Amino acid sequence: MKQRFSALLLGVALGFVASGASAQDKTVKIGVLTDNSGLYSDLGGAGSTLAAQMAIEDSGLAAKGWKIDLISADHQNKPDIATTIARQWIDVEKVDIFMDVLNSGVALAVNNVVKEKNSILIDTGAATSDLTNAQCSPNTVHWVYDTYMLANSTGQALVKAGGDTWYFLTADYAFGAALERDTTAVVQKAGGKVLGSVKHPLNSSDFSSFLLQAQASKAKIVGLANAGGDTTNSIKQAAEFGIVAGGQKLAGLLLFITDVHSLGLNVAQGLNFTETFYWDLNDGTRAFAKRFSERMKNKAMPSMVQAGVYSGLIHYFKALEAMGGNPHDGAKAVEKMKSMPTDDPLFGQGSIRVDGRKIHPAYLFEVKKPSESKGPWDYYKLVGTVPADQAFRPLSESACPLVKK
Repeated sequence: MKQRFSALLLGVALGFVASGASAQDKTVKIGVLTDNSGLYSDLGGAGSTLAAQMAIEDSGLAAKGWKIDLISADHQNKPDIATTIARQWIDVEKVDIFMDVLNSGVALAVNNVVKEKNSILIDTGAATSDLTNAQCSPNTVHWVYDTYMLANSTGQALVKAGGDTWYFLTADYAFGAALERDTTAVVQKAGGKVLGSVKHPLNSSDFSSFLLQAQASKAKIVGLANAGGDTTNSIKQAAEFGIVAGGQKLAGLLLFITDVHSLGLNVAQGLNFTETFYWDLNDGTRAFAKRFSERMKNKAMPSMVQAGVYSGLIHYFKALEAMGGNPHDGAKAVEKMKSMPTDDPLFGQGSIRVDGRKIHPAYLFEVKKPSESKGPWDYYKLVGTVPADQAFRPLSESACPLVKK
């Protein structure tokens, strides 16, 4: 009996030691799952991996005894490839947290794997608002932007300015469908009408037939529910068809600094769109952008996706430090992140809601005329600001099961 009691005490003691060791575990593995070679590579890709590296360096955790590893992979914009990588990373590579995850179809698939495996996803690249609505998860945080915010800001502003009839060019996958759906709701609520839409394949090179249908609709606004290379190609070809010259207005529902750079100010001037980060917004954004650009091969300024990778990781590191170590328990770490206010030089002060939505202001920009630009990458002028508490879907309208009604 005495031997059994001693063994029991030893077991309890070992369990306590193991638990304590776990709490003091100061190892972290970060996986940047992005588009390294396709139509979204310039707004995520190598720049997202660099942003993650900068966050690791700026966190100061290495000097405090932490070991932080960083790996990256190309999901090729294919959900099946992404989920294979995700399972390999979690089971074999022991990745704790997924960053970027550009492409909504990919992000929704990885969201399921992360929840199943109790890992963490900080999505800064995919736009679908379903990640914090019907498909929300205790393991996922959605940073930067989403389709609801884009629709609410850009869509509402354009209807108020007289753009009350719309026709959509929509990327034929989860992101495009969500953006068209959310913008349609905003347009109709504001008293506007949607005259039609046409879906195009991802990574299209020829938009002629789609643009002719938009032109024939005579809608005041041609809403581009696409992104990256698809957006720049449709804008360039719209210019060739004289769509804007003919009196219709293009709405870039999701536009990035890299898109404007690719288009050039002669083509992009006058475009209205919404972003939550711009490199030249304030001293904090400028200081980060200068350091980022110096380390990029093409000297590009950071996109809001890349800025989100940095910002999201900085907050994650703060949460781990507050916990005294890495629990290697995704839901537990995310819960800690939600309990702490967010604050960094790129997005300012904010918070993470119960549904996983990161809250911060959104900015309505207009692309400058060539004569207004004072130098390289000086492309935007600020038209208006949507306060943080108004930019994203209100919890009262949420279908997220984590939200108590």
